[in-house]
Amino acid sequence: MKLALVRQKYTPFGGAERFVARALDALRNRGVDVTVITRRWTEAADGGPAVRLCNPFYLGRRWRDASFAGAVQRIVARGEFDLVQSHERIPGCHIYRAGDGVHATWLDLRAAVQSPVQRLATRLHPWHRYTLSAEAAMFRDPALRAVICNSRMVRDDIARRFGVATEKLHVIHNGVDLQRFHPGLREAHRSPVRAAAGIPPDAPLLLFVGSGFERKGLRPLLDALARMPGVWLAVVGKDRHSADFADHAAALGIGPRVRFLGPQPDVRPWYGAADAFALPTLYDPFPNAVLEALACGLPTLTSHGSGAAELIDDGCGAVVDALDAAAIAAGLGRLLD
Repeated sequence: MKLALVRQKYTPFGGAERFVARALDALRNRGVDVTVITRRWTEAADGGPAVRLCNPFYLGRRWRDASFAGAVQRIVARGEFDLVQSHERIPGCHIYRAGDGVHATWLDLRAAVQSPVQRLATRLHPWHRYTLSAEAAMFRDPALRAVICNSRMVRDDIARRFGVATEKLHVIHNGVDLQRFHPGLREAHRSPVRAAAGIPPDAPLLLFVGSGFERKGLRPLLDALARMPGVWLAVVGKDRHSADFADHAAALGIGPRVRFLGPQPDVRPWYGAADAFALPTLYDPFPNAVLEALACGLPTLTSHGSGAAELIDDGCGAVVDALDAAAIAAGLGRLLD
């Protein structure tokens, strides 16, 4: 069997990309002939996967995604591969892994925190319009044999919105490497990491890990922190508007208690340094960071818009409304206690 995995680009900080990298290793170990179809792939070490670069010219996000999709569709039409699994919304692929969830749902939830002007701009934005159209066409394409959903939340959403047959929807939760993420990180990293960052050794420390701060719920988390005297927060991840979030923390009077660390190639020392994990995401199909935090023994707060909420109970964490700062503060206070 010749298998193709489709991912437009690879970044070492992306959860979906880490999933693809692990899947490639497992498939190659089973002797599967697998090729990555991609626009850009930075992991090109010896012994890596066969890579088919599809990098047509583009200007802007809409053209970028549409031109890549067209190139992939031409490869699929030629029948070069027995099975094509896509991590992008491309009609005609055989298997789709819905790691990014449902774009239509994300826009609906995002509208709740947007002004009327912002909602109108989103509805008219060419990239969002293209993505919504491609998403609907993909789920209704007769070539689609199966959808891998990383949470029941995503499965039920796809079935409700697009009428995909139940037998095509398969829930496979993300996994976590328990050799890399474990409670022993606390003993190894707590003291040196805090000292290097200027965080008091005995201060309660929350950890936030995620890129795209608006969607991941950083603003309401900062609002909650303002209700929690003496509690510190470490923010790991990237966002082009990170300075705006730092300004918001300063305006709340909590700037000295927040550390914006940017993306980290290895976040494990911060799992070891923290006392609890917080990701009150507005929408997240299944955040790997929640699994990693739980594996490290951190009590974890997430939201009803997170697929990982399916794994949380009172024994290991809390699930709250993503926009309710008071509920976030109360939940985190209980976890820290």
